[in-house]
Amino acid sequence: MTRPLVRVLGLLEILQSGGTHRLAELSTRLGVDARTVRRYAAHLVDLGIPVESERGRYGGYRLGSGFRMPPLLLTDDEALAVLLGLAAGRRDLAGASALAKVLRVLPEASRARFEALLGSADLREFGRPSSVVATDTGILLAVAEAAGARTPLRVRYADRDGRASHRILLPSGLVARGGRWYLSAADSLSGEVRTFRLDRMRSADPQDGAFPARPGFDPADAVRSGLAQTPWRYAVSLRVEATADYVADRLPQGLATITELRRGDEGWQPGSMEGWLRVSLRAERLGWLPPLLAGLDRPFIVDDPAELRVEVGRLASRLADIAESGASPRPR
Repeated sequence: MTRPLVRVLGLLEILQSGGTHRLAELSTRLGVDARTVRRYAAHLVDLGIPVESERGRYGGYRLGSGFRMPPLLLTDDEALAVLLGLAAGRRDLAGASALAKVLRVLPEASRARFEALLGSADLREFGRPSSVVATDTGILLAVAEAAGARTPLRVRYADRDGRASHRILLPSGLVARGGRWYLSAADSLSGEVRTFRLDRMRSADPQDGAFPARPGFDPADAVRSGLAQTPWRYAVSLRVEATADYVADRLPQGLATITELRRGDEGWQPGSMEGWLRVSLRAERLGWLPPLLAGLDRPFIVDDPAELRVEVGRLASRLADIAESGASPRPR
């Protein structure tokens, strides 16, 4: 959202508090000159909002009598994108204020569901919007409500090989990590507390009854522990010539371990002023990694596995075909 539009909405927020607001007051609160305030007021009028003006030395603006902003008409997907952007982005007073305002103008039913999500989810390691893995919004909100109310869930869940199963879960909390949603829950099939990926859930239906919370249980810690024990197919190790901050800003949060290589370390070699890093991660599939590595726009060396070097070579070949022909590459 551009800064001028934010200030136009800021003007509307001030006017909704009621009464007439003097031009000098509005100018100070919005951080713009009087002429710009007049332009913002004209924008609101163009949008069909009845802004009335008082002329004269002490003139100002007020909303027309009886005007009320309608509920914010967003789909669940749109509301989720806005609220997560605010909740996982700015964690200062301004971010909290903006989040509260958006929640306040949502329809009541939607507001209750999203408040349940924000109340039951740990968003500290969510990652950038570009790294978020698509998850069914209806399932996400149903799981959040069940976790908040301590209600059992009947879910249809697909494992990493696509095999589906039905099970009853006792959800403790949602955790957003590295662009994915995870649920920590007691599992009816194993009888143990397990970690479930929401993008693998095909359905989630609340069941009757309730269960007590486990004292001292931290869902975020349980998810981290569960992920650490997952038997991934590939252990990936590579070197990147860049700074740690540069690489961390361009990889999904929580995806990789980044270590600075120093003289004498295995894999160290002379480089630019930035030096070389060891980047380690685990993956079930490799096809998504070459485009991610190319996007770093820094020299890199794949040490393991050999299959990833093959995938990188295939991407390089496709890009070379495109560069030479200016058209789609030939099928291989």
